[in-house]
Amino acid sequence: MKIITDVLSTLDFQAPLRDIRQGPFQTAVLTRQCGLASTPHDSGPHHDKSPVKNAGFLLDESPESLSHMALSSSEVEAAIGMAAINSLIRVDESSCEELNAGDLLMSKGEGKKLVVVGHFPFISRLRTVAGGLSVIEKNPREGDLGEAESENILPEADIVGITGTAFTNHTIENLLALCRSDAYIVVLGGTAPLSPVLFDWGIDAVAGTLVTEPETVLRSVSQGATYRQIKGVRRLTMRKGGN
Repeated sequence: MKIITDVLSTLDFQAPLRDIRQGPFQTAVLTRQCGLASTPHDSGPHHDKSPVKNAGFLLDESPESLSHMALSSSEVEAAIGMAAINSLIRVDESSCEELNAGDLLMSKGEGKKLVVVGHFPFISRLRTVAGGLSVIEKNPREGDLGEAESENILPEADIVGITGTAFTNHTIENLLALCRSDAYIVVLGGTAPLSPVLFDWGIDAVAGTLVTEPETVLRSVSQGATYRQIKGVRRLTMRKGGN
């Protein structure tokens, strides 16, 4: 996953590793700051998931080795790695704006052919403005399309929204390769790294999360909070060229 190694290459790993929490919906790592990532979950039995090696002893790892877990074939481990990466990124707040992904996609997608990878709460709003909307989902709900449809649907899209969990399950590069060169691409969600490195991969905007109250976030993650339940965060968007 070269896109992940590109992000890793920009990080300063000289930071203390202070805490790791993995709840059923969110994963948090506290180093220089607190970083988030979605915890992978599906409808299958939990014992089918790959385990986290050295669980209970991960605080003995370095921030660098923890971040490299983002490359793990275990999605649960990769979530810890992505949260570690997000905890180490020095986010340039001056290049970000207080704008959530749903509002950005609403403005960009008006009258356009829109594809969103991941079923987000704002999907019903998007349907009211898009010229056509397709939702690709690993576990499709009514009206969604399965992952196998990506290669048929993505090349037709004017606007594309891709869940940040595509970093965790290592599908991000394949999804980007299917997009048209002139498509406007947004990567979104708590897992999405607010790193300008992503712009080198044809991504136009990153809608991610900056934690402002680490203790609140760590407590919420430990108590099973979903992303929408977590307080003490800012939802920021970083756009390529500020556009």
